Amino acid sequence: MTIRVLLADDQALLRGTFRILIDSATDMEVVAEAATGRQAVELARSHRADLVLMDIRMPDLDGLAATRLITEDENLAGVKILVLTTFENDEHVAEALRAGASGFLGKGINPDELLDAIRVVAAGDSLLSPTATRVLINRFLAQPAAPSRNTPPHLATLTPREHEVVTLVAAGLSNDEIAERLHVTPLTAKTHVNRAMTKLGARDRAQLVVIAYQTGLARPDGP
Repeated sequence: MTIRVLLADDQALLRGTFRILIDSATDMEVVAEAATGRQAVELARSHRADLVLMDIRMPDLDGLAATRLITEDENLAGVKILVLTTFENDEHVAEALRAGASGFLGKGINPDELLDAIRVVAAGDSLLSPTATRVLINRFLAQPAAPSRNTPPHLATLTPREHEVVTLVAAGLSNDEIAERLHVTPLTAKTHVNRAMTKLGARDRAQLVVIAYQTGLARPDGP
């Protein structure tokens, strides 16, 4: 299936470059371009793209606000957001994930990495590398206060194995690494992750990490 991509960036030259690159891939195409965050929201609604490649710094409405509007719109369920920006700092990473983005990249990546990232996010997985995940844990998502002794009700629906898998995801482990740690197949590990995401209402793996630390399900010291 062809991945339908919406480009959202206020620089026309960059949009043109991204369009040429994406359209050169046989499994994806650019269906629209937006120069502002508000245009991105409107075009996401009218073109039903599978993925929005979103810049943060844009006029009228920034990329983080636009991301939030798209991910909160029930009519746009399933639309993935990949944030691509020159402003790579931890605060932006955390805010993008809290807004519902499925991944975060700097514009310094090479073309093949960008195309692979689009495929990963469009497939429903998080783009975050283990290193990026640990940065979020250490600087933003891990709170210094001790977790509450009272477990939020929705967390009680997790099985012991799903609880274990979520803590491993929050520690930055990939499905293959989780499978090796638990002595199961990668497919089984992915199944546990997907079930935990469904039970906790996480859109994707990135939001699962956010939920794990916000609720105290995972701890800064990891598994």
